[in-house]
Order: sequence, then C-alpha cells, then structure tokens
Amino acid sequence: MKGRLFFDGACSGNPGPAGYGFVLEVNGVRFEERGFIGKATNNVAEYTALVRGLERALKEGVDEVEVYSDSQLVVRQLEGTYRVKSSHLKLLHQRARELLKSFKRVRIFFVKREHNKEADRLAKLAVREGTQQVGRSPAVYPSEESPGPTGQGAG
Repeated sequence: MKGRLFFDGACSGNPGPAGYGFVLEVNGVRFEERGFIGKATNNVAEYTALVRGLERALKEGVDEVEVYSDSQLVVRQLEGTYRVKSSHLKLLHQRARELLKSFKRVRIFFVKREHNKEADRLAKLAVREGTQQVGRSPAVYPSEESPGPTGQGAG
C-alpha cells in the first residue's frame, strides 16, 4: 500500500516553543496529526514530525512511502549529503532512518513551503495551542546545524 507523507515543524524562536504537524494520505484517506513538543529548535520539530508521520504510516499498513519536506536541511541529512551534528538530533535522525528502512520503497522530496502548507498549518497550530496551555517548557534540545533563524536551509 502506498502513502504520501507531508511533514513540518514550527518553532517560535530557535529554540522556543515548538510543535509538529503531518498529513498522511493513504488510499484516499487523510490522516492529520499535530503536537506540542515544548522548547526545542526547529530542526528537532522537523524530525519529530517526520518520526511521528512514519510511525503512523507503518501503523496504517503503508509499505511504500513518498515523503515531502520543505526543509532542505532535513532532506540533505536523510540523503546523507549533510552531517547531523547535535546529539539530540542524531537520535531523532537515527530513529527516522530506522523507520525508513521498514518500508519496501521510499522516495524523499524537497518541496517549496507553499506545497507543504497543510503540515505547516498543523505545526503552527500546535505551537499556538501548546503555548497557551503550558506556557514555557524547561526542556531544550539545541541543534548546532541551524543555518538560519528558522533552522531551515534555503527554501
């Protein structure tokens, strides 16, 4: 069974209150999820969205997956062309790579932000809701490879 996974992370400050969102499409059925992470970098939010989305895809019986991200950094790291530096991000990256190996076929695509707007909307909504409910979170997961203020490469 084939699935399409769109994922995104959002962060208010880097690090700051962070959330994730993903949209998984499987045989005409659409699954959406969003969640608040706490205080983290945007890169951690991106990887959290990817891991949660891949876990859901496996749960739904997907064996071939197309993965879409508006983060060039994440795509390059998954392809192995850019090194993951921070220890916490390495754990999330390793988990994502393990999950990707569970699929019979995987294709990873970089898309412009406007083509990932639903996952982006979910991630931003998670940040807003989480910040309103919990306020500040003490957990911080830094990511040294953040190339810009949002922690994403050019997009």
